[in-house]
Amino acid sequence: MKEFNWNARVYYEDTDAGGVVYHARYLAFYERARTEMLRDLGISQHKLLQENIAFVVKKMDINYHLPARLDDLLTVTCKVDQIRKASIFFKQTIINQDKQVVSSANVIIACVDISKMKPCGLPKSLVLEFI
Repeated sequence: MKEFNWNARVYYEDTDAGGVVYHARYLAFYERARTEMLRDLGISQHKLLQENIAFVVKKMDINYHLPARLDDLLTVTCKVDQIRKASIFFKQTIINQDKQVVSSANVIIACVDISKMKPCGLPKSLVLEFI
């Protein structure tokens, strides 16, 4: 699958007293970009939940390269790196308006059956969107 890009503005609520994005806020930027990528593919997480399917973060490795600051316009990228039976490996980056990499992350998302809280296979319709 090609790279998906989603834009996010840094608001005051995202920053510390010095106007620098608080480290945990990057998690929200990454999560929203993955959600918007699914939405762009026509995949409804609401519909998946009705089928007892949810996605959970299994592992996340984040590197912080440069600070993002109040009012920055960020581009959050998502690229599927690998698909397994019950998980998706993403490579993600956050780039500022000067085209500099602010943060990068490797994320493993697991597919779970929420009625059992156990891993389950990815829906075939989802897998087909990524290949």
